[in-house]
Amino acid sequence: MKRSARGGGGDPERLPRAGAHRGPERARPVREGRRPVRGRRVARAGTPLALALPAALAVAFLLLPLAGMVARTSWSELGTHLGSAPVREALWLSLTVSFWSLGISVVLGVPLAWVLARGALPGKTLVRSLVLLPMVLPPTVGGVALLLGFGRKGLLGGVLEDWFGVTLPFSTAGAVVAATFVAMPFLVISLEGTLAGLDRRYEETAASLGAGPWRVFRTVTLPLVAPGLLAGAALTWARALGEFGATITFAGNLPGVTQTLPLQVYLLLQADPAAATSVSLLLLGIAMAVLIALRGRWAGGTRAPGGGTRREPAHDGDGPPAPGQPSGRPDDALFDAPGVDTEGGPDAQAGPDGDAPGGSTAGDGRRGSAEAPGAGRAGWSLRAELTGFNELTLDAPPGTTIAVVGPNGAGKTTLLRALLGLTDRSRATLRLGDAEVGDLPAHRRGVAWVPQDGALFPHLTAVRNTAYGLRARGVGAAEAHRVAREWLERLGVGHLAQRRPGQLSGGQAQRVALARALAVRPRLLLLDEPLAALDQTTRAQVRHALRRHLAAFDGVCLIVTHDPVEAVSLADRVLVLERGRVVQYATPTEVTRHPRSPWVARMLGRNAWRCTVTADGGLALPGPGRLVAADPPPAPSGGGAHPVTGGEAAGAPPAAGAAEKAGAEAVGEAGAALAIFGPEAVSLHRERPSGSPRNVWPGRVREITAVGSRLRVVLGSAQVPDLVAEITPAAAVELGLAEGTAAWASVKATEVTVVRL
Repeated sequence: MKRSARGGGGDPERLPRAGAHRGPERARPVREGRRPVRGRRVARAGTPLALALPAALAVAFLLLPLAGMVARTSWSELGTHLGSAPVREALWLSLTVSFWSLGISVVLGVPLAWVLARGALPGKTLVRSLVLLPMVLPPTVGGVALLLGFGRKGLLGGVLEDWFGVTLPFSTAGAVVAATFVAMPFLVISLEGTLAGLDRRYEETAASLGAGPWRVFRTVTLPLVAPGLLAGAALTWARALGEFGATITFAGNLPGVTQTLPLQVYLLLQADPAAATSVSLLLLGIAMAVLIALRGRWAGGTRAPGGGTRREPAHDGDGPPAPGQPSGRPDDALFDAPGVDTEGGPDAQAGPDGDAPGGSTAGDGRRGSAEAPGAGRAGWSLRAELTGFNELTLDAPPGTTIAVVGPNGAGKTTLLRALLGLTDRSRATLRLGDAEVGDLPAHRRGVAWVPQDGALFPHLTAVRNTAYGLRARGVGAAEAHRVAREWLERLGVGHLAQRRPGQLSGGQAQRVALARALAVRPRLLLLDEPLAALDQTTRAQVRHALRRHLAAFDGVCLIVTHDPVEAVSLADRVLVLERGRVVQYATPTEVTRHPRSPWVARMLGRNAWRCTVTADGGLALPGPGRLVAADPPPAPSGGGAHPVTGGEAAGAPPAAGAAEKAGAEAVGEAGAALAIFGPEAVSLHRERPSGSPRNVWPGRVREITAVGSRLRVVLGSAQVPDLVAEITPAAAVELGLAEGTAAWASVKATEVTVVRL
């Protein structure tokens, strides 16, 4: 008797359950009678003796001189030595010189570090070498260089003396210059490394909220790099305090003028070695205190919040689903949430920090007032033409929500960054309503962005994060915080208003990020997988709230997602990208019924095979097998592709249809088609079936995974591409299926849908 099993009863065009793309559900076996072992140390490999011995010698080499200093100090006379008038005078002068040097280093070094880390400076390698040079140059050589540059007969010294009456050599100012010359590189290098490690999405998100470059630097960049700045400042001050060679060469050794503590030690070594040891111990204590205060930030590498270096992604970070795997609280008063009319037009005058212009209420010209969403504003349509990696045209009326989907490297994130003006891979000519904003900087475009991780500013509370964009647009602090709190309440996180991002869960942080973007009421809203970090229950709640807001949103929203439930429930249109080109642009219903991309079909849980329509109406597969469909499309007559555009198939706007046609022509080929059938349409047999199926292929089971209460079986065959069947566990037991088991698959011709590419 032949045994067979087929997924039953389901609509072959149905969508997979929400979250099914997360993979199979597996249960871990629990062994009874076993208790977890606590307190047991994990065995680790010991340090090889060949490494441990030299390391111990190195530590002893560094420790021995310091131990000698401590051992030879005359502790009974320590107070007398440090309290003498020459030492106190030298100490005061050292503090004065070192703090002046620190101030100059901060004023000059912070901008230099930013330019080296972020600026497109020609000859940046040469400039960085010049910064490092004082760190490797002998201090006395540095002093000679300072004399030749700033001395009376130096390149600039004569000008300073003749025009301004300033003489640097052999003066306290000269000691400051010498200390700054050798100490500032420590600040620059430390801060440059921190800036390079700062995730740029924080600054890019701040710009999308309307903050100008100077405000972004003051309110986002500096607070985030504060640990690196403090570490560099401490090292700079300590190095300036201990400077000797450049000071004595350039500024001399004049008591009360240039004789700092290191120079005092040099003199005391000749007259009173015990006093020199006491003063040296003081300098040693200061240096150790600085290192202890840094707590390894310098030695361990200063790291800014947000992880490693952020670079332009080479491709999108979302890959295709595995074969066969589809990919707070509801608030009925969401539309009553406050917003801010930030409309000032692209030519409106920027704020004092170069921020986006503040809003105004209709007709009264007041800046920074809050109002209900949609009040006093016309809708903002979208017209965008992209060139470069992305070649497409988008045309959408106000209130349209577009879901952007596609495989890894399709250009989804690049599309969003191009609309923000944050990438060189693609360039967008962007019109929002009647305003051309493609040539404006990101903070003046009226485009808000929510990246994948939300990019909440870690140094601000949830309410201050949400109010950030409002404050950047000139809204007063009290009003901005009131609006921010109401948005947080709408998204179910109002009780977390005073928490910082580090105290929030992933789902809570994402809702705060959504509130922050929605609060500024942008003309164009870009969401990069906004619900990806949420659990299933929270995702449904936030999706409900977001859907209600987008229904009244008077701009256009683009949502990057690979969740079919999000695409269907949130979007009016679905934009399918492959290699930066449009493959399909249609309604969610049309994309669900007739996907024109294998990736989308797999995301929807379907089997999708590329094939070629032959002259006799058959379907030729890449391998030796063939596929029969009950209603195949006619063979091409002109030898060229005949794509069905979004505008023709699903009422897409003309520009969108043209973009899809161009993209389809680039991807398609003569007679190319996509054969689609659901996993529930596949029947599995242990022996070759007989009867009505016209599509029968042998193969072996490659994988069996659980999806809810059913099993998905991946069958590999030498004749056709891998196919996925969905059966019940009971059917799998009856057939005796396991990985490696030989089996037959059959699909009725009536179950196969063919879409021309």
